Amino acid sequence: MGTVVKLLIVGGLLILSNLFMTYAWYGHLKDLRQAPLWLVVLSSWGVAFFEYCFQVPANRLGHAWGMSTAALKTLQELITLGVFIAFMTLYLGEPLRWNHAVGFAFIALGAAFVFKPF
Repeated sequence: MGTVVKLLIVGGLLILSNLFMTYAWYGHLKDLRQAPLWLVVLSSWGVAFFEYCFQVPANRLGHAWGMSTAALKTLQELITLGVFIAFMTLYLGEPLRWNHAVGFAFIALGAAFVFKPF
């Protein structure tokens, strides 16, 4: 299996895991606004279970295929930013302001150093 295919598999699993985790962390702000906190925590935990069903295989496969744990974490964080921006704007209806974009860009710039061989 080629490197690109492996990266697509790991990246795809990480995207799926982040969809679940972002909803677990922030979905209740829209959907369970009036629910008691204990129910929100329990509900979020239930959703987060499915995040682990994708995150753990992504990390295991990526590591077995030669990715460092630093690279896996950095890839996950970059995907998290993308998923979060889409979730924030499309699902929660919040605007992406210029200062958010600049801050996220600085995070992405920092991530580039992890992948840069020195």
